[in-house]
Amino acid sequence: MLEIIKGAGWPIWPLLIASIIAVALIIERFITLQKNKIIPDGLLDMAVAAYQERGITAHLVAELATDSPLGQVLAAGLRNHKSSRYVMKEAIEEAGRAVTHELERFLTTLGTIASISPLMGLFGTVVGMIEIFGSQGPTGGTPQQLAHGISVALYNTGFGLVIAIPAMIFFRHFRGKVESFVHEMEQQSSKLVDVVHGERLDYSGSPNQQG
Repeated sequence: MLEIIKGAGWPIWPLLIASIIAVALIIERFITLQKNKIIPDGLLDMAVAAYQERGITAHLVAELATDSPLGQVLAAGLRNHKSSRYVMKEAIEEAGRAVTHELERFLTTLGTIASISPLMGLFGTVVGMIEIFGSQGPTGGTPQQLAHGISVALYNTGFGLVIAIPAMIFFRHFRGKVESFVHEMEQQSSKLVDVVHGERLDYSGSPNQQG
């Protein structure tokens, strides 16, 4: 591997730095974007049951807000349970935008690495070609000079693609997961609004009369 890096010349170093950053971001997003951390099972049922038994309490809202991203969205709605349906949904949407921004953290950086890595590899190719033509004298260049220029050109092109392809795959994978999480949070928060405003049967099968 060290010989490959030497053969690729100095243009490979920005690519290596980009690859390290990409791997770190992929690992971090894999750990963070787990469904049980974003949308815990049964959280909505627990919130609805607590609301119907005890009403809205500061403890319930605080517990939801620190539970998970879904909990933050539900807590924002419950803080405005005395307001109109429109105001409650507006509070939920505002919290949802903040949660979505947090879930998409670092994805822009990963997408940027996926986009610019081939260009960085192309830059290395151009450097290699310049070295090849620069080594040509009146009597031609030496085989060693030609080989070095070709290795710089090809290694950097290959490294750029090796970095870009997985980075783009994981970028789209994580974007898809975030979109799925946001859609599910929207559905669950809509159910909470309906329950609070008495427009949905509660989970015991009878109309909710509270709110």
